[in-house]
Amino acid sequence: MSKLPKAFQHPYKFDAKYKKSAVYFCMEYGIDQSLKIYSGGLGFLAGSHMRSAYDTKQNLIGIGILWKYGYYDQFKKEDRKMGALFQEKIYHFLQDTDIKFTINIAGHPVWVKAYYLDPKQFGTVPLFLLSTDVPENDFLARSTTFKLYDSDPKAKIAQSMVLGIGGAKLLDELNYDPEVYHFNEAHALSAVFHWLPKMGQEKLREKLVFTTHTPEEAGNEKHNIHDLDQMGFFNGMSLEDVRAVSGIHDDEFNHSLVALRLARKANGVSKLHGEVSRGMWGKYEGICEIDHVTNSQNKLYWADDRLEQARAKKNAKNLVTRKKELKRELFKEVADQTGKWFDEDVLTIVWARRFAGYKRADLITRDYARFEKLLNNTEKPVQIIFAGKPYPMDYNAIRQYDSLVEMSFGLKNMAVLAGYELALSKLLKDGSDIWLNNPRVTREASGTSGMTAAMNGSLNLSTNDGWIREFHEMSPDCSFVLPIVDHTLPIFEQDQQDLDNLYKVLENEIIPLYYDDSKGWYKKVMDAMTEVVPFFDSDRMAHDYYEKMYNV
Repeated sequence: MSKLPKAFQHPYKFDAKYKKSAVYFCMEYGIDQSLKIYSGGLGFLAGSHMRSAYDTKQNLIGIGILWKYGYYDQFKKEDRKMGALFQEKIYHFLQDTDIKFTINIAGHPVWVKAYYLDPKQFGTVPLFLLSTDVPENDFLARSTTFKLYDSDPKAKIAQSMVLGIGGAKLLDELNYDPEVYHFNEAHALSAVFHWLPKMGQEKLREKLVFTTHTPEEAGNEKHNIHDLDQMGFFNGMSLEDVRAVSGIHDDEFNHSLVALRLARKANGVSKLHGEVSRGMWGKYEGICEIDHVTNSQNKLYWADDRLEQARAKKNAKNLVTRKKELKRELFKEVADQTGKWFDEDVLTIVWARRFAGYKRADLITRDYARFEKLLNNTEKPVQIIFAGKPYPMDYNAIRQYDSLVEMSFGLKNMAVLAGYELALSKLLKDGSDIWLNNPRVTREASGTSGMTAAMNGSLNLSTNDGWIREFHEMSPDCSFVLPIVDHTLPIFEQDQQDLDNLYKVLENEIIPLYYDDSKGWYKKVMDAMTEVVPFFDSDRMAHDYYEKMYNV
């Protein structure tokens, strides 16, 4: 087993269960508010994985990209509609490794530089971040690592080549030959075309594992095989050989499908998603076994210490006191952004995650008369906060965000916040009573925000999809879960049934429990805080990756 150079070695002795060396490739990492190289759920997940791998003393390192502008900075423009700012980020806490090399993109040599995040900075395993923003490159080459998930198709191909081929060449520069390559999503797939000529398909298969996050085939990355060839994605391998190893015989190159054919084993990111993935990919020849490792989040990072102490001591009084303090902290942010002061004694609902059509941020508002009645009830009032980042070129999602902003103008207890990143996410989870999650069932591979909300005394109100299905099966009294509607119905009918069920649960269960049975409410809160760990703590997830994926 080769070792990392001394300057980049782990600062601990490996636990015997986790000695096998593994490298984790991911396009984004949500590690700390100050390191803005993530967009949302995939990054939050990867950040928690890197933290838990450190906490449990694993022989894992991460490879990613140092995005010059990050994803984007979300703000509100003069009319309070959403704006996206692409601002250069400068990180003095990253170390220059002095490692530089070239990869060929579209027939041109592009210099790639590696930076290093020391494990002691944030409590993560060693993380290497690649950048093309160096003086040796022209502007086009430099811009490859400017924006996470660039909207230009060829720029996205180039970005995936920096992660894949660039990541593979970084390992060469480090003289590091790990026993496992782990692709977290298929963005790094181009790396296999660097490794195949060196080790052959069978040796590569022994080393490669793949995590898929997408529950719909249409959502997986696909490109024209000739465009990829022109961009140098196949690293000089002939199309004839590419077709032979990938099993792609037409012109549509499906990245996830090829990863499934080349890997030894793959996994979905929840029990349900594993079942969906096996059904979705089972019709294709030559794919590997698909298991599941349910996503989780790092409790040490996310859970409030004082809330956790109160839970551990079963001290309901201290739990209530601390929860109200955290609500006041959140409400300062609400007031700062919107000029509205919320009440710590009022039931507070939060919907916060990426804005995307299937996640249905606006579902609760679609029966406006009922929504208005809910918010205007003076006897048992409700406050609601929305937050989240749409993809900056997803104009439908941006319009949905802006529509909620417009709606909030006329409602004193409705707020829509900007700047949904790690810090705001923490405030919202700490300060909410209900964490609302209502994707269309089968569309959410996992989702993880509700896990950390539960760790901080917020009860989940959710459709029965992704991770929540497992939590509800394990602990049926620790959340509010809507009945499953027939997902073969027309979308309008699915949405209407979910909307009706949502209000039934709110009006008949949640609001009466909160206002009429405070003791029962906080018992449910404490039970949820207790039951959500250890299974939904990423220490379990990091362990499962070794047990189910790396060591087998």
